[in-house]
Amino acid sequence: MNNSEIQIQFPQPGQWDEFILTPIYQDAGGYRPPARYTQDEIPADQETAMQAVVAALVGLGEDWQAVKVWARLKEFFVADNPMRTLETVELTVEAVHAETKGRRMFTARDYPEFTVTSPAAVDFFKYFTKQ
Repeated sequence: MNNSEIQIQFPQPGQWDEFILTPIYQDAGGYRPPARYTQDEIPADQETAMQAVVAALVGLGEDWQAVKVWARLKEFFVADNPMRTLETVELTVEAVHAETKGRRMFTARDYPEFTVTSPAAVDFFKYFTKQ
């Protein structure tokens, strides 16, 4: 069972180039090391995957802006071959409404693009959770 996740906070909703990324996971000894990364600390080889996450968030539209994102590694059975699975990164998003300032949670049920199937996104997740 994988209980790792990555939390991404956007202090300025709608400003995607400023964020704090916090991986949550257990290492081999059971300790969850605290770690926080800003946009300037993301390795260059991981920037493309982060851009894929941001591209999925832009789908919320102008009314709702993401303030916090939870990313979790999921395994799905491939539709045309139920004996094969595919690793994906699934996003849960807390967003604030631009006008009313109300908050709402969005999942892949609301936005299918919140299931990110890119191998780069899976590698990104594994990179930060040391899997």
